[in-house]
Order: sequence, then structure tokens, then C-alpha cells
Amino acid sequence: MPNWRRWHAQLLDHLILIGGALLMTLPVYSIFAATTHEGARVRPRLDLGGNALENYGNFLQASAGFSGDVTALSMMWNSFLLGAGFATLKVVLSLMTAYALIYFRVRFASAIFAVLLLTLLLPLESRFLPTYAVTVDLGLVNTRAGLILPLVASGLGTLFFRQFLMTVPDALLESARIDGAGPLKFFKDILVPLSLPTAAALFLVMFVNGWNQYLWPVIVTSEESTYTLVRGMQFFGNSSLRGLMLAVLAFVPPALLVILFQRQVVKGLFDGSH
Repeated sequence: MPNWRRWHAQLLDHLILIGGALLMTLPVYSIFAATTHEGARVRPRLDLGGNALENYGNFLQASAGFSGDVTALSMMWNSFLLGAGFATLKVVLSLMTAYALIYFRVRFASAIFAVLLLTLLLPLESRFLPTYAVTVDLGLVNTRAGLILPLVASGLGTLFFRQFLMTVPDALLESARIDGAGPLKFFKDILVPLSLPTAAALFLVMFVNGWNQYLWPVIVTSEESTYTLVRGMQFFGNSSLRGLMLAVLAFVPPALLVILFQRQVVKGLFDGSH
């Protein structure tokens, strides 16, 4: 194919991708643009106003809810804790599980891994009622630990780490044994650094999943001080200025993380799928 034809084909591909991206982001932009204008009730629009800093500054510190004990900042903090704790514990537990299944002589390791894979067929919501009963028995209702700990097991994370660890050359394990490195040192000094790209990709995916959780926070929390951004949307109307600002705050941070680190996510997940 001549260079000019190739250039035109690439240009057409890029124009299609740019058009699709603009079409997907237009609703979010229109909501954000609406929050930069004055007014108690607003509608999505495309022109930016001059009240963005004032509107968001007042909203972040203003009391909300029926008790007035919660603000947008506190809800953002709760959402961050849920997302970060959810992702961190899932990644750590998944890596340790995969390490045990691959490098230790665990009886029925294949059966255990098969059970972990079967959990991928069950929607997370299908386990909420028995999980809530355990959470109540442990006294974790209306606590941040109750938001995070019951959901940390991850068959998907174990699958990716297991597939990645199976690609690690056996020579590394043999060299570590010759140097006198025990299982813990081999795990900490060799496997963890090698697993960082996969761990970072899974962390980001799990963070977004935890940030966007709605049903579990509704079940396990009733005190407004523990509400997340997604849970707090019930305080505001969907056409009010504060309701739209809350929607922007709930959507934009995880979306920006995915956009900024998409290459690392794709590379990490691809490395873990071999």
C-alpha cells in the first residue's frame, strides 16, 4: 500500500476513535459544564460558566444528610478508603494465594484453584446476605473494616497472579535455594518485584470496582458518617446543582486514573494472562 493510502487509512482510524471518545465523554462534560453555572436546579449544557471554583468549594465543605454529620469531602474520603483498602487487600491476598498454590506442595491445590475459579461465576451480589450475617456476628456493621474486609477474596486476582507466576523461570527458584534464600525471602525479594506490573494493573481495576460499590455499602452501613459518594447520592435530587456535582465527583477520579494509567493496566493484565 502506498504511503499516502496508509496515511489516509490511519487518519480515518484516528478520526473514528476521536469521534467515539468525544461521543462517550460528552454526557459527563455536559454535566460538569452545568455545575459551573449558578442556580439551584440546573440542566446539562455545553457552555462553561464562571462559578466552578465557588460552587465546588462551597459544596465540598457544606453539611449534607439528615444529621448534618457528613460532607462531600468526608464521603470522598470514605470512597477512597473503600477503594484503596479493597484493592490493596485483594492484591496482597491474591498474590499470596497464587504463591502458595504454585510453590508449595498444597494438597488438592488443583481442586482449591477450581473452587476459586467457580467463584467468578457467582455475582458479587449473590453472596451479600450470608456475608452480611458474618459481618453482624463480628460486630463490623457501620465500620470501615466492615466495608472492606468481607469483600477482599478475589478469584480473578488469584487467576492472574497464578498465570503470571507460572511464567517465572524455575532457574530463579533454584538460584535462590543455592544462595540460601528461604520461601519468605524468595517471595519478598524476587517474586514481589517481578509481580509489580500485574499488581499495579489489578490494583487500579479493583480500586475502581471498590470506589463504585453501591449495594454493599447500603447493606452494611446506616450511619451517615460512613457513607461513600455513591451512597450519598440519595441526599440530592438528580437535577439539583449539588446532585450533579456529587455525580461528577463520584465519576471523575476513577475515570482519570484509568485514562492516565491505561498503558500500565493493559501491560500488567497482559503479562498476567500468559
